[in-house]
Amino acid sequence: QVQLVESGGGLVQAGGSLRLSCAASGRTISGYFVGWFRQAPGKEREFVAASQWNGNSPYYADSVKGRFTISRDNAKNTVYLQMNSLKPEDTAKYYCATNGRRYSGISEHYRAQAYGYWGQGTQVTVSS
Repeated sequence: QVQLVESGGGLVQAGGSLRLSCAASGRTISGYFVGWFRQAPGKEREFVAASQWNGNSPYYADSVKGRFTISRDNAKNTVYLQMNSLKPEDTAKYYCATNGRRYSGISEHYRAQAYGYWGQGTQVTVSS
């Protein structure tokens, strides 16, 4: 069983930065494909970024390219989402997720349905 816990959310001004963390317990994060999604009230869960199990060739939604960076620190059992140049449109609850299958890729990494294990989320609010 892989348990994921997000942290690092908060209230920031537009143009500011924030780093979210996704810590794994029960199993090591090493070897797991991990994605970040966000969901605002009344909207569907939206893909943000994803990290392959080996950390190579990360994926990003067009809306965050050049501003957000996903990375992982296997020694700390954590995947990070560095968010720079934040905009009010980035306001949402952010979730990390995995398919729970080690050394496995996800063909449709941008689809929330492709992930079976989710954290509880952390709120990010960007003021105008």
